[in-house]
Amino acid sequence: MTGRHLTPVDQLLSRVDNALRTLTPGSTRASRQPAAQSSDDEAAIKDRSAPLDTRQQRHIAGLMRINHTGEVCAQALYQGQASTATLPHVRHAMEEAAREEEDHLAWCEDRIRELGSVPSRLNPLFYAMSYTLGAGAGLAGDRWSLGFVSETEHQVVRHLERHLSELPAADHRTRAILEQMREDELKHAVTAEDAGGAPLPTPIRRVMTLMSKVMTFTTYRI
Repeated sequence: MTGRHLTPVDQLLSRVDNALRTLTPGSTRASRQPAAQSSDDEAAIKDRSAPLDTRQQRHIAGLMRINHTGEVCAQALYQGQASTATLPHVRHAMEEAAREEEDHLAWCEDRIRELGSVPSRLNPLFYAMSYTLGAGAGLAGDRWSLGFVSETEHQVVRHLERHLSELPAADHRTRAILEQMREDELKHAVTAEDAGGAPLPTPIRRVMTLMSKVMTFTTYRI
């Protein structure tokens, strides 16, 4: 049996559905748990985490809000790139990566709620900006689109490593989430490189780094 061919209207509705699910709190569910935190030992990991004081909770919630917005941006980037990719296998890879990133989105949102906070109110703005960037990268060609994915994921890995270094030693719950995210993001970067992604010019990488700094500064607070 062959799969149903999606018309342009079907594809548009799918993109809209993804945007709504990404931006609506509580609508995304994880299909797995971090490797260090299976469903069988999740409660045990929570129990091992020492109580956090108010300052620690506020700081960790800010870090997880940054990571949550980063996953919102990832959904938008991948959807935008899939909408303009010319090669079917590249489009499929973008859509598959977006599905894997849904787990990260759910994990971050759950942890933010556990810490008594809420996701960034700027998420719709960053989604729209990221979708536009992703679509533009796709229009530039699949090699550049894949290169954009690789550079983005490497920058995310560096963010996660910084956040891991700032966590209290006893916060096993957040650490398990961030370590699994780091592993997945690195895999996505390597996959994009192996698929033929082109290294981005230095000026573009610097602009991406600057935009990332703006996102982290604002979403930590708002």
